[in-house]
Amino acid sequence: MRKPVKFGRLSLLLLFIMMAALLTGCGQDIMVFDPKGPIAKDQRDLIVIAMVLCGIILVPVLALTAVIVWRYRDKKGNKSSYKPNWSHSTIMETIWWGIPIVVIVILGAVTIKYTYALEPSKPIASEQKPIVVQATSLDWKWLFTYPEQGIATVNYLQIPEGVPIKFELTSDAPMNSFWIPQLGGQMYTMSGMAMTLYLQADEVGKYFGTAANFSGEHFTDMRFDVHATSREEFDKWADGVKKTGKELTAEGYEELAKPGRSGEHFYSSFPDGLFQKIVTKYSVGGSHGAHKASGE
Repeated sequence: MRKPVKFGRLSLLLLFIMMAALLTGCGQDIMVFDPKGPIAKDQRDLIVIAMVLCGIILVPVLALTAVIVWRYRDKKGNKSSYKPNWSHSTIMETIWWGIPIVVIVILGAVTIKYTYALEPSKPIASEQKPIVVQATSLDWKWLFTYPEQGIATVNYLQIPEGVPIKFELTSDAPMNSFWIPQLGGQMYTMSGMAMTLYLQADEVGKYFGTAANFSGEHFTDMRFDVHATSREEFDKWADGVKKTGKELTAEGYEELAKPGRSGEHFYSSFPDGLFQKIVTKYSVGGSHGAHKASGE
């Protein structure tokens, strides 16, 4: 009878060791805890505050569970207090109801504050004028159009650091989700709708961008690099694409929009009003029923 008990304890010990090892290995690669922009920093702070508040309840409960299981285990000669008729303690009731209620109130207040501050379409306070980037999710690739620069890219995004970026998001394929973890949380892209998301990179660097929604066979290929550079380098890059890139025609876009994987592409121009045509593509008459991006 003793062998199964020892085997069970050993199994639990190995399970805890494996879980700790996995958590330790993954922790250093969690990009949301390494923010590089004001939106991502506030979101990181909210996550940390929520974790700490939840830990105030979770950690003592788990610790007490372990203590109770160990202290009151079936053991020969166990002298722990045994009170089969015990039913109530005002002090304990106050503790296990009072603390969670206080934590929930604090968590609710903090969440309301951050939710308002992090409203996606709310412009980022800055002396720099925002740059507009229109992102369209396709099967299975991302099309980025820069209306102010007159250029377009596929699966490649370059932005100037320290400058707010006004992303206008839509889809010409199944619903997807636009996500740059180190700059901010995800925003869904949907046909017939244009959503607005403000992000900003505070540091020069290369960041990971991806589609965060299952959208078919090759959805894992919907990844793109985000290059945050100085404003001078960004302007130089945009001028270079304008001079050396190929033209994205209406026919070229129709071909690009067909389901299939794609590498990085750069276009010196794109059809006028392409983004708005994509947004209103499925509406009656092609111009009604769409939710336009704020400011349009």
